[in-house]
Amino acid sequence: MAKILDRQALLLLAIYVTFGFANALSGTFIPVYLWRASGSYLTVALFALAQYGVGGLTFYLCGKWIKEGNKLNCLRAGCLLSGVFYCLVLWLKESASELPFVLGLISGAGLGCYWVAYNLIYFEITEPDTRDRFNGSQGLLGAGSGIIAPWLSGLLISLLVGQRGYTLIFTASLLIFACCGLLSFFIKKRPQVGTYDWKYPLKLWKERTEESRQWRYVFASITAQGVREGVFFFLINLVVFIATNDEAKVGTYTLISSVTSLVSFWAAGRFLKPSYRKHAMLIGVICLTLVIIPFFWRIDYRALIMYGIGTALLYPLYILPITSKVFDMIGASKESVERREELIIFREIALTSGRVLGLIPFFIYIFWINTEAGLVWVLLLVGCSPIFCWVFMRPLFHIKHNRYNGEDAASKTKAVLKPKPQSEV
Repeated sequence: MAKILDRQALLLLAIYVTFGFANALSGTFIPVYLWRASGSYLTVALFALAQYGVGGLTFYLCGKWIKEGNKLNCLRAGCLLSGVFYCLVLWLKESASELPFVLGLISGAGLGCYWVAYNLIYFEITEPDTRDRFNGSQGLLGAGSGIIAPWLSGLLISLLVGQRGYTLIFTASLLIFACCGLLSFFIKKRPQVGTYDWKYPLKLWKERTEESRQWRYVFASITAQGVREGVFFFLINLVVFIATNDEAKVGTYTLISSVTSLVSFWAAGRFLKPSYRKHAMLIGVICLTLVIIPFFWRIDYRALIMYGIGTALLYPLYILPITSKVFDMIGASKESVERREELIIFREIALTSGRVLGLIPFFIYIFWINTEAGLVWVLLLVGCSPIFCWVFMRPLFHIKHNRYNGEDAASKTKAVLKPKPQSEV
């Protein structure tokens, strides 16, 4: 029987939803803000490229910090840098479109610091028999944030004259990031253990062990996941705005898709068992590709709403199995537990690689195609990448990865490495 989530897990969910709410409030409209000022896909694409690239690099560089230093301070640095990003946008106003790459660097560094620390804390707090429940709750709360925040932002931007709406929501996000940082002080401090191995990701490629082979499958699968994310994370909301020229309708789009996502993540978290992961993911990846097909007939607000509903219904079937399986693998052996930071970063290198690769067809579209039909082909090309994600994950679903020593992540760390007590720096 699955265990209930403990107080630390609930607190981590609170941090997740707070950070997510701040990003949903303003981050949804950053591509729109840059587009309004520049009228160029290139500006938005350059921002995304810098954000993805620096985010992945930050993951790698922060590995030593979270393993040998204070992972909670790394998370707080992410909140701080995210706040600095919005301060800079507020200061630059419409001139922000002239510095998309610089803004992407700051945003990417903030997201990188936050997520590398969050993923490690997530691993230490959850365990295999609570991970699907936690992931379902996380998706549920993320969808809940997406229901209110973007809808409210779109409404305020539409009602307030000029830049006042954007100024209000960016300021609000700045304050919410500060609250997220404060919540992190209630997470229990865990001892720093082991030394960080900068070359460990490379070792996984060179070694010819069964475990390394499995992680190479993971790398290929996560890279395929990143290809879709690299474009869809910023482009869909922007397409909604271009089709309607109304921020309020962008907010309504996210409201409808998030309500649908709230229900689907709740159902997936409640009913999706480890034994169902392979088949659930196959259904999810096929359907996520099929929902793009109607765009060949038209790209209007109605078609986009139908796409949003379809994606929100099916996305949990795709993302929950792969996320839970990868973290189960991290907790499956003595070595993987000791190298959990390196493995989380290995995963992020793959995700970043995929996101950057996904931008290549979009840059080709910008410079050489730039037609509505061409945009749909780009969406279909990158949108079918989850199929390859399933292909590479499929062999791993047949392997049962038991929890090392039958203990939770926090206890495993202490049992395996037996660190001397020390305070957080």
